[in-house]
Amino acid sequence: MSVTHRLTAPAPGWTAATDVVVVGSGVAGLTVALNVRKAGLRAMVVTKAVLDEGSTRWAQGGIAAALGEGDTPEQHLDDTLVAGAGLCDEEAVRTLVTEGPDAVRRLIATGALFDRGEDGEILLTREGGHHRRRIAHAGGDATGAEISRALVAAVRTDPGIELIEHALVLDLLTDTEGHAAGLTLHVMGEGQRDGVGAVRARAVVLATGGMGQVFSATTNPAVSTGDGVALALRAGAAVTDLEFVQFHPTPLWVGPDAEGQLPLISEAVRGEGAHLVDAGGVRFMVGQHELAELAPRDIVAKAITRRMQEQGADHMFLDGRHFGAEMWEHRFPTILATCRAHGIDPVTAPIPIAPAAHYASGGVRTDPRGRTSVPGLYACGEVACTGVHGANRLASNSLLEGLVFAERIAADLAGRHAAGELPERTVDVAAARAARPVPLPPSEARAEIQRLMSRGAGVLRSAASMADAAAGLALIAEQAHSHVAEEKPADPRVETWEAANLLLVATALVAAAAQREETRGCHWREDFPERDDAHWRRHLITTLAASGDPVSTPEEQ
Repeated sequence: MSVTHRLTAPAPGWTAATDVVVVGSGVAGLTVALNVRKAGLRAMVVTKAVLDEGSTRWAQGGIAAALGEGDTPEQHLDDTLVAGAGLCDEEAVRTLVTEGPDAVRRLIATGALFDRGEDGEILLTREGGHHRRRIAHAGGDATGAEISRALVAAVRTDPGIELIEHALVLDLLTDTEGHAAGLTLHVMGEGQRDGVGAVRARAVVLATGGMGQVFSATTNPAVSTGDGVALALRAGAAVTDLEFVQFHPTPLWVGPDAEGQLPLISEAVRGEGAHLVDAGGVRFMVGQHELAELAPRDIVAKAITRRMQEQGADHMFLDGRHFGAEMWEHRFPTILATCRAHGIDPVTAPIPIAPAAHYASGGVRTDPRGRTSVPGLYACGEVACTGVHGANRLASNSLLEGLVFAERIAADLAGRHAAGELPERTVDVAAARAARPVPLPPSEARAEIQRLMSRGAGVLRSAASMADAAAGLALIAEQAHSHVAEEKPADPRVETWEAANLLLVATALVAAAAQREETRGCHWREDFPERDDAHWRRHLITTLAASGDPVSTPEEQ
């Protein structure tokens, strides 16, 4: 299989070589790099900003694993399956929950410092959908930052890991057999590796994070523009479950016109006993679910949205005043500082909140070893769809999934290397040149894509809203093609490449969401309000047609 589509970009002006190239520097990417090094393979980590700028550092709540007394992997599995609303791959979940505790212990051995009690045991809290305290945290509410710190420190001290920062990945390179043989990328900066280049490798691992920037309001950093999913689609890989975008119930509401990355108020705040209330102080989650404020995220986000609609309000409140100043200062210092920076003191006043795009439960389809449908191309972390999350991710399973499946990818690569199944690859230059260049939308299209998606494919969806979004996205694509025909194409640069990636993943997401005519997990259709297991307890698999349009096909039941 050869790559048939690529971003419009200059020819590579430089070339580098390694054994395994990893795209992304969060918990998943860095764990792969560190573990393939143990097998004697060289690794190169390519990251879009600097090493610790990805989504991992923003993870506040923690990492879920059955580490506490009385807890078991089986209980963790049960909670995950319930949250996934019938679409989890049970074997993938079983892998996660059984391998998870030891993976966390290995992370601690790498240098990650988790919060501990006076007895030296790891402190555990609860989050939505969990029936046990099983969320390990660090720095109170700075878990991701601590994990990132430890992994970055380990990577920087390993001379066998080469780092390329400020680099946007463009497209996959393959050999004549269709096996991944490297990638093209654009480095933003100075030095020998500046501009578009190529990295040759025996295998490629995508760990690029999510695509939250496809919506106007998100908790994702600005770099989360769906680059990995877009690359995989252009390379001919299958993606799945794109319609299941989790909207976090409690980002900080900072005004009616807020766009971009919003501050997150961790679910752990509710885990410690904060209440969701409306302007009148009424706890509206009580009676709606046995876990009230700690119901799975899709249920809480829907309840908040419904209450906002009923009351004509643009936000609700999270009330943690009963915690007192000492608990806020020691358990949630980051959140406290963030709220105060926005003129809100949670010690004395409820925090205004409103749902925003948070996590992509779907992504590049993988098997239990992280292999995608393109030989030699792997994926892990938020960019991947391992089957763990189903229709709705259980809180704090994301860091664990990145950790566990990154280790599995490294083990698979080590095994292939030992068996002589990971030879050096020669790039099929003719195929790379023959791939159809994708016209680039102008950089200002990014804001229009985000507005279309938030209006048409946000928390609440309908056939009409998604048809409007699809029409708007098609117009942007048509204008990009027209500008090429008129010899007025957008300049190839980071902003236009990101806009092209956002346009592709937005179009694929809307196509899948419009096809799924039911409400399940974090996919909420007002025109199909019921879950329909008879027709839709299955996945939608999305690939790119020869025309470059995403096509979603229901998996056989």
